[in-house]
Amino acid sequence: MKDVDEAITRAHHEEWARVVAALTRRFGDLDVAEEAAAEAFTTAVERWPVDGVPPNPGAWLTTTANHKAIDRIRRENKRDDKYREARMLSEDPGEPDPPPSAIDDDRLRLIFICAHPALAMEARVALTLRMVGGLTVPEIASAFLVTESALGRRITRAKAKIKAARIPYRVPAAEDLPARVSGVLAVLYLVFNEGYLATGSDTGPVRDDLTAEAIRLTRLVRELLPDDGEVTGLLALMVLTEARRSVRVSASGELVTLDEQDRAAWDEALIAEGQGLVRERLAAGVPPGRYQILAAVNAVHTSARDVRDTDWSQVVALYDQLARLDTSPIVALNRAIAVAELDGPHVALAAVDRLDDKLSGYHAYHATRADLLRRLGRSEEARSAYDQAIALAGNTAEIAALTRRRDQLDQEDPN
Repeated sequence: MKDVDEAITRAHHEEWARVVAALTRRFGDLDVAEEAAAEAFTTAVERWPVDGVPPNPGAWLTTTANHKAIDRIRRENKRDDKYREARMLSEDPGEPDPPPSAIDDDRLRLIFICAHPALAMEARVALTLRMVGGLTVPEIASAFLVTESALGRRITRAKAKIKAARIPYRVPAAEDLPARVSGVLAVLYLVFNEGYLATGSDTGPVRDDLTAEAIRLTRLVRELLPDDGEVTGLLALMVLTEARRSVRVSASGELVTLDEQDRAAWDEALIAEGQGLVRERLAAGVPPGRYQILAAVNAVHTSARDVRDTDWSQVVALYDQLARLDTSPIVALNRAIAVAELDGPHVALAAVDRLDDKLSGYHAYHATRADLLRRLGRSEEARSAYDQAIALAGNTAEIAALTRRRDQLDQEDPN
């Protein structure tokens, strides 16, 4: 039974986006695609423990979801074109579709639907995380720091607008790409981040299926826009981050921070690729955007073979540059973490405390405060900050690391 449960979980991680994308291509309706995919997985939960896991889970799920979609269309008494389409599909589901673009990838086309400029940026990102990433509403709400009900309404409105506007299921023409790419990149970055620090309680601390898919799709976008600096920057950021994934969680399931990681175990090929992409953008002589600067920060970190060799002055300078483009309090928080290494924890803590009204619901804010307070010997305040961080964190490995550090305060406290 455990093997079946694991197979269903693995299939959901690996096949959700493929199934939803295939149904969207056939029926042109995100609601139909999502609900039919969900029904197919529900059927798998019921059938696979009895019948066994099929040899090709993806094909089984796609066929089952296709039948569920046709049944729904018939139940709702859809007529004319949709009904005839459903009948045609039931008779010959294998009929090929003409390729709509130079890069024929269902999931990439689905991302471009969800990233249409007719939608607000927040809606674009949330919808794609749900439809392509297969993330749950609670997981996405956590990433956005909003309530689940508000997030659910945002996704519902976005799907309705796509349907009403008859937004086509295709990668846009070359002249339309620049207006669409910022939303696509934002989506891909959040999908990658969810995989790198998963928030779902029923998943492991890292979802390599999401990180791999985000990197794969970003490579496809770069094929479409090879000269776009931010596309290249995002790919560089992803591969430099992915290079450290294998040592980011200990054997006991605890998050291993950058300063504690075994750098000899980092993926040298990915580091070489990412640093090469960063150098490529530097050579272009064009002012960098957000992703390019973040990639440069990661290039500095991965260039140091020992944490003590890190050029923190360069990291702070890069965050200063980023802050001029992005006034997000999270950028300010990350800058303060670097400042702590350059100017000391007391200077950093003053900067972090100024962010309280903006980041009080963000676990990393409290985790950062806790670490700075610990370094300053303010154990009671540090313990309280750790408690707040643990209560807000959604990643099991991060919770384990925060708990250990909090518990160590008793050993460090001279009183």
